[in-house]
Amino acid sequence: MRRLAVAPLFSLGFRPFFLAGAGFASLAVAIWVVWLYGRLPGAQPLGGMLAWHRHEMPFGFASAIIAGFLLTAVPNWTGRPALKGWPLIGLVLVWLLARLAWCLPLPALLLLALQVPFLPLLAWVLGRDLLAAGKRENYPILLMVALLAGCQALTLLGLAVDDGNLQRHGVLGALWLVGALMSVIGGRVIPFFIQRGLNRPPPPAAHPLPGKVLLVSAMLAAVSFAAGLNDVPRMWLALLFALISGLHLLRLCRWHDPGLWRVPLLWSLYLAYAWLAVATLAMALWHMGWLAQQSLATHALAVGGIGGLILAMIARVSLGHTGRLLQPSKVIVAGFALVLLAGAFRVWLVPFSDYGLALSALLWCGAFALFVWRYTGILLGPRL
Repeated sequence: MRRLAVAPLFSLGFRPFFLAGAGFASLAVAIWVVWLYGRLPGAQPLGGMLAWHRHEMPFGFASAIIAGFLLTAVPNWTGRPALKGWPLIGLVLVWLLARLAWCLPLPALLLLALQVPFLPLLAWVLGRDLLAAGKRENYPILLMVALLAGCQALTLLGLAVDDGNLQRHGVLGALWLVGALMSVIGGRVIPFFIQRGLNRPPPPAAHPLPGKVLLVSAMLAAVSFAAGLNDVPRMWLALLFALISGLHLLRLCRWHDPGLWRVPLLWSLYLAYAWLAVATLAMALWHMGWLAQQSLATHALAVGGIGGLILAMIARVSLGHTGRLLQPSKVIVAGFALVLLAGAFRVWLVPFSDYGLALSALLWCGAFALFVWRYTGILLGPRL
């Protein structure tokens, strides 16, 4: 048992959570699409397969990756010891038990109760270190994790009382909170990665106001989903989403360097971040009555933006924190392309073809399966 606690896998949070999150991303979407096309008969989980899919993508997949990233980053920000060994194993088991609970013949209240602890525990671990170190600039990240737990509570309440609207509001609020968190983390690391990856001199410091406006606006947009304000078109929300999209585009223009197109770890991040601008612009168009399906904006964010950023980020972080050269294999570069194509197919092919969703899911599953294949040995092995 002691050997398990000191194994490389449990030496830092990114190792077990990136591996588990990527594997779950591939498996969960495969199960969802097989059921959707009528190839998965049998009993359905509480609330049905749609409820399971809605819950597990933000609160199973995305939350695992967020945990892995923040449990690795916060010790660097604060200088405090990282969660490792048995405490980390315990947190992983809490996450894993919540995923397995959907497959077990459990009473509904027990199933829902098992979903609750992970995000509050993660917020407590992160908050303990951030508050002790007085890192006020990182408090918004802690707030977003806490709000994510609140959105999960809203989703679970919807499941408990069989209210589809409550469930939908909680899931969409969580999804757009994850998008907001990605914009915060991306705003910090993408320009740094570009500067380091291309050996450029440090750029002039950007004015803080656009970043603060983007943070507040993105969180307000997420809260508007949780509150159900996006059920009908509203002009003030069209203006809000147009503002967010414009701020994302401003960042992309400021970050652009022709050299990034030669470096897969850079163009993958850059193109995935561009999906955030596409998704928020699509929401603005929906509120103005110029886009028929709100779900296209939702999946532009979820598949192209969040999926693309996660795959590119975990590929780079895993190499850097295990002491390896920042040169991904051709297999992972193919994975970057697959997940970006998955976003394109989900948004632009689905409205015109019954096979669009299946092709998008196949590309998504392939992208994350390639990560698991190439990175399992890296994440299980010692730092070089």
